[in-house]
Amino acid sequence: MSSKRCCTPRNPDAWHSRTSRLGRSLLSTEVSPGSTARTVRMTGNVLVLTEDPDLVARQLDGTTELSPERLLESPLRSNISTDEMIPGWCCYWYDSKLGDYAYLGLRDRKFDEGAVRSFAPQIIVSGEAKGCGSSREHAVYAEKYAGVEIVFARSFEKIYEQNCRNVGILTCDDFDLLDRLLAGEELPLEAFVRRSNATERAIVQAGGLFAYNRDRQQGPDAEATARFEPRRPLNPVEKIVQARLSDRNACPEDASVVVGESYFVETDVRFSHEYVTPMAAGMFAQQFPAGTAVASPESVYFFQDHLSLAEDVLSRRSNGLQLINRVDNLGRRQEEFARLSGGTFVGPAADGGSEAICHNYIMERVALPGDVVVGTDSHTCTAGALGALAFGVGATDIANAWYNREVLVKVPEVVRIELRGTLRPGACAKDLMLHLLAQPGLQGHNTLKKVLYYTGSGCAGLNMDERATLANMAVEAGAMTALFASDEVTAAFLDARDETARKGEADVPAPDEGASFHSEVVVTLDEVEPMVALPGDPRNSVPLSSVQEDIRVDKVYGGSCTGGKSYDMDMYASVFQLAVDQGIKVAPDVDAYIQVGSQAVMEYAVERGYVQLFEAVGVQVLPPSCGACINAGPGVSESPDEVTVSAQNRNFPGRSGPGQVYLASPYVVAASAIAGRLSSVEEMLTAGGAR
Repeated sequence: MSSKRCCTPRNPDAWHSRTSRLGRSLLSTEVSPGSTARTVRMTGNVLVLTEDPDLVARQLDGTTELSPERLLESPLRSNISTDEMIPGWCCYWYDSKLGDYAYLGLRDRKFDEGAVRSFAPQIIVSGEAKGCGSSREHAVYAEKYAGVEIVFARSFEKIYEQNCRNVGILTCDDFDLLDRLLAGEELPLEAFVRRSNATERAIVQAGGLFAYNRDRQQGPDAEATARFEPRRPLNPVEKIVQARLSDRNACPEDASVVVGESYFVETDVRFSHEYVTPMAAGMFAQQFPAGTAVASPESVYFFQDHLSLAEDVLSRRSNGLQLINRVDNLGRRQEEFARLSGGTFVGPAADGGSEAICHNYIMERVALPGDVVVGTDSHTCTAGALGALAFGVGATDIANAWYNREVLVKVPEVVRIELRGTLRPGACAKDLMLHLLAQPGLQGHNTLKKVLYYTGSGCAGLNMDERATLANMAVEAGAMTALFASDEVTAAFLDARDETARKGEADVPAPDEGASFHSEVVVTLDEVEPMVALPGDPRNSVPLSSVQEDIRVDKVYGGSCTGGKSYDMDMYASVFQLAVDQGIKVAPDVDAYIQVGSQAVMEYAVERGYVQLFEAVGVQVLPPSCGACINAGPGVSESPDEVTVSAQNRNFPGRSGPGQVYLASPYVVAASAIAGRLSSVEEMLTAGGAR
């Protein structure tokens, strides 16, 4: 290790030993003498998450007479996000209390805190895309502490599935196995991992990532050795993975990595924010010997960005003081671990808010083409805009990466997206992303756990901020991440970086001739029109022109990592200048907020007179913070009937308060603020002139 610093906190919270015991009652080791095979059997309750909220509530309170078999005949709830599995404010805790909060954010919930834990489901069942949304491992621990040991779903999002595996929860999309368990069969554990690769199977057999690594220290497991295949043409993602392979699974000469195989890869950049650092620090202290140092601390970053404006929102809640104290505790523990580790701490700004949202900072100052970047946030993929292989991980993965710089990567399939032409005036990358989310070729299994690789002549017309929007929202398509090829835009961006920013000469490797892609999609940019995602899911994307209903707006929010970049400020300003020219301002009864993503963006906005313009038309300008996007800052909704138009990246139920959130471009956000309803720029001018 390159550092001799001890980073064990002086008074770390004990990471409860219960985490190594939970989830084992289904796993029977009572087998024939001399055998080590483990089996799985049904011993407790099953919770079936149906589309009918009353049916879910009746299971929890014991008033339904329907058997699990009958319940499975009902439509299963799909697209359950981590915001629904555990609301953001519940992540202020990182111990067994999480079990009480399981599924408190579930849309149309009709049960109270602690209900899932009291029911203690050993098996939980839902539909497609289980675990979409953030990388928060708190969601997995909420299930684990509530008693969940196996999760069945039709499909799983990548980070959620990996978090489950890391902590010893089985995931399975084979409902035939569920039927057999319900029928009383005792099944071999192998049945649940037969489609997994060798390393994944070994982690499951060991009971989690930390246990797997401890077992490997006793000697390598031949059955868990990663496979390679004869040398073949590689695409850019495969090239990056192969170039960063750990010594413990080095690629032989004349061989190549295998799609679908998992390898340990050395990271170039690791970062975490205050939501996750304390949980991961507790794991680090509990899992590794006292005095263990963080490896290569110069490439480790700690951001206090998610909750830097939370007090204003929390103070209005009945348990506000308790929540504020929890937030303060997270910040103190994070800062202590950052100091002891020797990593870079990017903390609060002197005039409020934070220095930067983590994704903006990593883009502006740290990531380089070809880097492997991991962070405890699903939108780590933002750095794919400049050609880094960047993706979100949970607390277990980041704690392990602090120890040895390594992260487990399952070589993904790659979807090549060729962009042609240029966007029409009034359309931008946010519209393009919402347009892509609505395309059949980029839905469901077509993108799930894959990488979106952007190429084509149309990329030249997208600046780095616009590329960042497309990369940022790759996870909203269910993808692992996104990647842009290196070009003149990349080079110019890197050349313009501040002198103190990380420097490098690497480019994204070009695909070999004959390299394989899962699929290829061609998008003609001038066909993209202004879009909007209807409340509930970013994938509810439709052309703005198709929304015939007159939708009154209570709040608009232009910000978050997706909508708080410099070019986003240009777009807001262009619309607000039109309003000024027409002599109109933000509509009465509309609360309008613009939040910058970093202090560098704030300086940009001040220099160009944007801040003065925004305030002149009635917009409140906010310092950097994740803020309203995660229900932790000005701009959150306060009641279910409130309507917000937002430039953020996701609008899952409850994520930004109880209200209804429409996702749109900076142009539409600004226009809606002036018009007082969901509006295009053209409609804004008509509505404004009529007032």
